[in-house]
Amino acid sequence: MNGVISSWDLSIGVDGPGTRFVVFTCGCPLRCLYCQNPETWRMRDGRQVSADEVMAEIGKFRRFISVAGGGVTISGGEPLLQPRFTAELLSRCHDSGLHTALDTSGLLGVRANDAMLADTDLVLLDIKSFDPNTYRRVTGGPVEPTLRFARRLAELGRPTWVRFVLVPGLTDAVENVAGLARFVAGLGNVERVDVLPFHRMATGKYERLGLRFPLADVAPPDDTLLNRVRAQFRDQGLSTI
Repeated sequence: MNGVISSWDLSIGVDGPGTRFVVFTCGCPLRCLYCQNPETWRMRDGRQVSADEVMAEIGKFRRFISVAGGGVTISGGEPLLQPRFTAELLSRCHDSGLHTALDTSGLLGVRANDAMLADTDLVLLDIKSFDPNTYRRVTGGPVEPTLRFARRLAELGRPTWVRFVLVPGLTDAVENVAGLARFVAGLGNVERVDVLPFHRMATGKYERLGLRFPLADVAPPDDTLLNRVRAQFRDQGLSTI
């Protein structure tokens, strides 16, 4: 079983609990204005690897990530653009006793069959916006497939963390956040909401790739805005960071 990846790395914090071995797959159908990984957009820019090769690399860090309460996260790009490869990695990690996480926009959620989700201990669901017009402006795609996938995860009882990138002047409208907070609170399987402040640290990547970073002139959110948005989620009974 082969797939195309951009890289792998160790991560602490937003890619799941504990220290994570994160596999960044290549290919993504969305073009989020704030994307931090433009090098993962196109399959042809990655390198082909076998599932055996990835598992061998994970094995080098297995003891470390296990002791640190972590596991393996399949990210991207969009992992569900390569569903068979993603399912193979999740299955093999899950069967070996490693905690597994799938980081996805949910746009291609129909490609994640129930067997794949059974091997997924945690879904990191990136809901870019709730208002359909804002979502399309941010990503270039529709929001409804993501919302359908979120409902399916709830029906299956799959533990989920929702991730929402807060961009001043783009995703911060009170009603947009309120709508998302109400939707997420009604699911019943969301353990927490990560409100991620927009930043411009990927600007150098864009320059190296000969691309213009669309939000280069947008300032990160200040504490007042962050606190307001987090409070909107907490007011619906949700845990936030």
